[in-house]
Amino acid sequence: MLNERASGPELMDDLTLATDALRQNLDELETINTWLGGYAPVLNALQRLRPQFPGNRPLRLADLGSGGGDTLRHVARWARKNGVSVELTGIDANQFMLDYAATKSQGYPEISYQRFDIFSSEFQAQPYDILTCSLFCHHFSDNELVALLRQWQRQAQVAVVINDLHRHWLAYHSIKWLTRLLGGSYLVQHDAPLSVARAFQRQDWVGLLARAGITRYALRWRWAFRWQVVIFS
Repeated sequence: MLNERASGPELMDDLTLATDALRQNLDELETINTWLGGYAPVLNALQRLRPQFPGNRPLRLADLGSGGGDTLRHVARWARKNGVSVELTGIDANQFMLDYAATKSQGYPEISYQRFDIFSSEFQAQPYDILTCSLFCHHFSDNELVALLRQWQRQAQVAVVINDLHRHWLAYHSIKWLTRLLGGSYLVQHDAPLSVARAFQRQDWVGLLARAGITRYALRWRWAFRWQVVIFS
């Protein structure tokens, strides 16, 4: 079953979704990520990339598919702790998510949110130092990802940092039963195991990066069942 990436749509792929269940789902994902160390791949990569940050202005970082904004809030706290000046932007195509994220980020003036189609020329003209995305890449087909990876490497002045799931039988069954045990929303119970099935094994990343013509990258496995991909510009 998990030999190849699944292709079925997740409920969250519906850009018109705007319900209390979606708010609950975003909160549940933040809880799961907190418990399972889901922010560490991004924060670890930023720490290693620090010597390449611009020294004369704030670091411009955009989080793609920013959802509830939880990754950006973790990045903001990391930046404050480490004395790094930042301008953080959450990019999403769902206005409901952007509004919810902005409400939860009111204590973080360094974070703003923008609605963009990441395939549009308007978005691709936006300059950033670092592009990050967490649990975002598995929403796309291989062909879409090849084009996106190529574009992101051109667009980011320092690096692209990807944090996504490892397609593994233990991760699939664990998250399936965990979301049921905790009485999660119908969204998270449906989407969480499907996200794992749509995710990646090492050979998937190696093949996708090769197809995109990308040779300067670091690929690391991180707990719990995550891939950290850092693409250098």
